[in-house]
Amino acid sequence: MKTQSVIFAFLLLLVGGIACNQGGKSSKRSIFIKKATGFAYEVLVVMDKTAWEGEAGRSLYDQLTASIPGLPQHEPKMRVTYAEPNQFDGLLRYVRNIIQVRIDESVYTKVTVKKESDVWASGQEVITLNAPSSQLLMDYLKEQGKQLVDYLGDKERERYLVYLQDSHSQRVKESVHEQFHARLLASEELCSFNDTTDFFWATDHGRNGRTDLVLYSFPYTDEQTFSLNYLIGKRDSILGEHIKGAFPNSYMTTAKQITPTYEAITRNGEYCAVIRGLWEMVGDMMGGPFVSHTYLDKKNQRIVVVETFVYAPNTTKAKFLRRGEASLHTFQFE
Repeated sequence: MKTQSVIFAFLLLLVGGIACNQGGKSSKRSIFIKKATGFAYEVLVVMDKTAWEGEAGRSLYDQLTASIPGLPQHEPKMRVTYAEPNQFDGLLRYVRNIIQVRIDESVYTKVTVKKESDVWASGQEVITLNAPSSQLLMDYLKEQGKQLVDYLGDKERERYLVYLQDSHSQRVKESVHEQFHARLLASEELCSFNDTTDFFWATDHGRNGRTDLVLYSFPYTDEQTFSLNYLIGKRDSILGEHIKGAFPNSYMTTAKQITPTYEAITRNGEYCAVIRGLWEMVGDMMGGPFVSHTYLDKKNQRIVVVETFVYAPNTTKAKFLRRGEASLHTFQFE
């Protein structure tokens, strides 16, 4: 199992730096003067070395580094660093995401999980796993490991959403309000817009990786409107009409080599269809991942789709897609 040493984690922390918050957040435990350090989607695992190098550690590592769904290549959900319990001191206590694992049959009778915020630093999430044996810990991780990783992912998205509250595109916010009667916060880096009836497109023209945001609507007919095939058909029709490539007769479509995934969730009391897949340009050498959220606008009896897609050739795409997807989570009818 490939792991990164505590020394590497320490260096990362030095790069991230430590900031002071003299007017810091207070809690029942203490008043924090340190802010959590480290990079987004990075987690420090504190665990006995024998257990870490054994099957329990491998199981935890595999869960944390599982592939992010919907990307064209493997990119891990979390970046993992490791420290032994006797090394867990000083700067390491200020890492933004920490998982502590304690295995001791003389102390614990079952696997327990404790999730805490701001334990040693503000803006920090700490998960503590206690288990009587490595085998019971492995059994737990097989059933609940994904939920623990998703929990850390959700907390990272929440951090970015706090940032968006103060730093978002006013143009996007106003256009979405006027055309779709909804609220949406998106990156202030979006700088180019295409705004027509029932269709809005914004892009940041990023050099290293481009993130685009699209909203469009169409009439609601019946429940079949929310099927995967129907929504993909509409996507191809609408985006194929509005989003063209660099060459004549080139246009956007949904890539067919990988079937998009469909998940039904509830957000803000509204039914939402979440689709993840790959897009490509017919007649052009462009493509990448996309995520769309589809809602029913009951008042106007129409479907509203909000989507982000990424174009980042020759580099990782997760950071761009995650930021765009975080914006989708701010969507709400007014």
